[in-house]
Amino acid sequence: MAAIAHSDIVKAPKVLLHDHLDGGLRPATIVELAAAVGHELPETDPARLGDWFVAAADSGSLERYLETFAHTVAVMQTEEGLRRVARECALDLAADGVVYAEVRYAPEQHLEGGLTLDQVVEAVHAGFREGCAEAAAAGTPIRIGTLLTAMRHAARSQEIAELAVRFRDTGVVGFDIAGAEAGFPPTRHLDAFEYLQRENFHFTIHAGEAFGLPSIWEAIQWCGADRLGHGVRLVDDIAAVPDGPSAVTATGGTAAAPPVLGRLAAYVRDKRIPLELCPSSNVQTGAAESIAAHPIKLLHDLRFRVTVNTDNRLMSGTSMSREMSLLVDSFGWGWAELQWLTINAMKSAFVPYDERLALINEVIKPAYAKLLG
Repeated sequence: MAAIAHSDIVKAPKVLLHDHLDGGLRPATIVELAAAVGHELPETDPARLGDWFVAAADSGSLERYLETFAHTVAVMQTEEGLRRVARECALDLAADGVVYAEVRYAPEQHLEGGLTLDQVVEAVHAGFREGCAEAAAAGTPIRIGTLLTAMRHAARSQEIAELAVRFRDTGVVGFDIAGAEAGFPPTRHLDAFEYLQRENFHFTIHAGEAFGLPSIWEAIQWCGADRLGHGVRLVDDIAAVPDGPSAVTATGGTAAAPPVLGRLAAYVRDKRIPLELCPSSNVQTGAAESIAAHPIKLLHDLRFRVTVNTDNRLMSGTSMSREMSLLVDSFGWGWAELQWLTINAMKSAFVPYDERLALINEVIKPAYAKLLG
């Protein structure tokens, strides 16, 4: 089968569950907003600035990687800046064929200009409403829900959880914690997670990216996460058996013994807990050596609830279409695999069941049926 062209992937409906608002700005917007607020940038030419972000994220230096977010967050401290960034995010995702997206951000990081937490959320929601309306008028409709993120090294998770619930009927669909995993386990925020469960509210937890299986175990078994943000290190609980005994097939032949799942990996698969995998970002942070060596192929073959995501589009110089193209090129995947990833993501979204079902049956499946021929 001929490889799928990137231009065709752009046209296919896609679902995005793990995308950071402060990691997806347009370089030209950063330049304009930085000039307006007096923030100094490493480059003032949009093209060179975009290259700088990707190079910094690829540098292998954690300090330089974190510096990239200092520049994006700095221009997102006003209602105007937040609204513009959210509007452009919606337009960029829609232009890439994304029909449903959950975009996350940490309100506590946007208070330096004097905004309140509520004002931050209202500004972001206003921008998304504008962007979604413009996208629909252009013939590329998109539905966006937001996730409010609490920083795991801070102590505002309960406050942010309550903020998320307060805005649950006006655009916020879930809660998240992010930041350094090592030394900041999710159990530090148990009060917030227990509150969210009592409120029947959805949440995901960044786990199993920079830190290993204990982070995943705590996120699920102590905190009750609905999804795993990344979760790529779950592969550490899957043992390959290259020299193991062969199994007898139904036709009398033999086949290599399948990989052996540890108890945690088996539990995640059995419970259909979604994995928010971000291939390009996982390579940048060292969670995977390359796209070709990324565990997404093994996890797909073992039928985990795998989804593909962008994480930080600016820092990775990526998009949903690019992430899918990389998987097509690396693993020879076709429309069937891309549809599977897309439906997995839509099944795992934090919107009501009837809305998920409508998008799957009325948008995603009909479009892929044409692509599959």
